[in-house]
Amino acid sequence: MKPIAITMGDAAGIGPEIISKSFRDSPEQTRGCFVAGDLGTMRRAADAIRGAHQVDLPVGIIESPLEALAMPLRCIPLLQVADLPQPVQWGGVSAAAGKAAAQCVVWAARAALRGDVGALVTAPLHKEALAAAGVLFPGHTELLQAEAAAWLGKRVDDVPVRMMLANDELRTVLVSIHLSMRDALAAVTFDNVLQTLRITRDALTSALGRAPHIGVAGLNPHAGEGGLFGREEIEVIIPAIEAARAEGLHVSGPFAPDTVFMRGRARNGRPGEFDVVVAMYHDQGLIPVKYLGVEKGVNVTLGLPLVRTSPDHGTAFDLAGTGRADASSLLEAIKVARALSATRTAIG
Repeated sequence: MKPIAITMGDAAGIGPEIISKSFRDSPEQTRGCFVAGDLGTMRRAADAIRGAHQVDLPVGIIESPLEALAMPLRCIPLLQVADLPQPVQWGGVSAAAGKAAAQCVVWAARAALRGDVGALVTAPLHKEALAAAGVLFPGHTELLQAEAAAWLGKRVDDVPVRMMLANDELRTVLVSIHLSMRDALAAVTFDNVLQTLRITRDALTSALGRAPHIGVAGLNPHAGEGGLFGREEIEVIIPAIEAARAEGLHVSGPFAPDTVFMRGRARNGRPGEFDVVVAMYHDQGLIPVKYLGVEKGVNVTLGLPLVRTSPDHGTAFDLAGTGRADASSLLEAIKVARALSATRTAIG
């Protein structure tokens, strides 16, 4: 088993606290994990969650990822990869916190690309803090894509990635990610839709051990209603689906966006009609998954030459420092990362 790196996220948010709760409350699930972060930040977080538990949660410095495998339970192994000389204020946008969060992600990505860690789990970062720090990427996905491209010696555009949000009931993959609504509509092109279907097929075949049945959401109400409410389905989405089928992909759609996610949902022990639903833009795909329960959702980046997962929520500045943040989604992300890492190792 290779160790799993957990990046601490934005120091002003709940990331360090939910990491601390995970090590305290779920020692078996966090066995073999370590934090890529800052010592002072993690010690402050461990103190913040103490509350009525009065349980000591030591933070132990390690010098290499492999040392995490021998660390005792209910101890947070920390590899110092970012420095915050002064603690940042909880619940506020901080350039220092944004810089440190990015440093953690870059270090962990490179460690995963080298094979030093089996997977990467990222605690939430804050996009405004990244921008304040001068980070050129709006979020984890774009930053990891750039690191993977540099490692592979390719242009960023030649390493296409997609966001998948998943829980026990529903998986969705997005054609576009962090774009304005106007730009997201423009991103619904034949090439982008077909590329999304290919990436989804490749990733889910590896994870499921078989080719997935992919359902596709339309862009317009009622999937365009035969062109009455828009022609993107006729001119873009259907041709992309037909091209994917010609390549042997099992794809159905496009279906009305207000019903396709219900059709893809697994419940009461029965699988959904589809293994995954491809959504045309960010909120179209994320709203149904998050509605089913943020605490269960996991964000998985598809198309990278490494395993990366993250919890399905943000920095929650309003909860930072209170010790009340729920660690459930982070624990799910660790669980999924471990499973995907094992699958990749078995295939490799």
